[in-house]
Amino acid sequence: MFHSIILATGGQVPERVVPNSHFSYLVDDADTWIQSRTGIRERRFAAPHEATSDLATAAALKALDRAGLGAGELDCLIVATSTPDMCLPATACMVQKNIGAVNAFAFDMNAVCSGFVFGLETADNFIRSGKYGRIMVIGADTYSKILDFQDQTTCPLFGDGAGAVILGRTTERTGILQSVIRSDGGGWELIQVPSSGSRKPVTAETIALRENSFRMAGKQVFVFATDVIPQIIEEVTAKAGVAVADLDHIIPHQANYRIIDFISRKTGIPKERFLLNLDRYGNTAAASVGLALDEYLRNGTIKPGELVLMMGFGGGLSWGGILIRV
Repeated sequence: MFHSIILATGGQVPERVVPNSHFSYLVDDADTWIQSRTGIRERRFAAPHEATSDLATAAALKALDRAGLGAGELDCLIVATSTPDMCLPATACMVQKNIGAVNAFAFDMNAVCSGFVFGLETADNFIRSGKYGRIMVIGADTYSKILDFQDQTTCPLFGDGAGAVILGRTTERTGILQSVIRSDGGGWELIQVPSSGSRKPVTAETIALRENSFRMAGKQVFVFATDVIPQIIEEVTAKAGVAVADLDHIIPHQANYRIIDFISRKTGIPKERFLLNLDRYGNTAAASVGLALDEYLRNGTIKPGELVLMMGFGGGLSWGGILIRV
């Protein structure tokens, strides 16, 4: 039986740093207001000329360099994003061209903020099938391009970035050990861009109503997240036959510090086990988990042999968890 192991990771964020004070036009004392509600101090916004594929390409090249691999050695390239460069073709095909992954098949995956976890699940199953040996998964989003900057409840939450991982094949019982992914279409309306597709195409009228911008029912999403995250932790560890106390680190979707604080108190897991970077990057959507994984592997916080649970939740509704022994 084959298993998937991490060969290398890569991460990329734009150069432009956007502090909380940027949003002072929306609310008085924006820094205190945003930090107290979310834990976010700053985020990165892509430049006008930067697209999702640009950030994804940079993260991919870093991962390839660290793995010592050529792009031609990849069998598959998956880009998880809900802010593609355009509705077609797939952003993954643009990244494929940029990095020269001539032997890989490439496609996009949209599970919103759960996309990176869904992408890892897909890649893991491709590798377990025995047909493919090396797969790159990239979570990348540029939410600054779709935010409504008059909506103080959503626009301060998000930032742009990309996180990449290269999975390889092994016969040893290591790497990705267990996973759970779920969806509930009954909640699709809670997170959406109303005018962005065939149901309500973009028109002058929808633009005037700002319906081509991101919308989220924040309170309902908070309730959803704090309900499903403990379920993920319990279900994945049970399926893997490990105790929650055995987890060395948890990398959650970097959405809101209040959610993490609530989950810590609800599950009894110490907050220091949750690896966070949302204070510096905000919610980078599908890039969130991959960016944090790359950072904490590179700085040595995550050490070889440790158990790490990665979790995502977001629009769809969608959620999931991947347990890995590094």
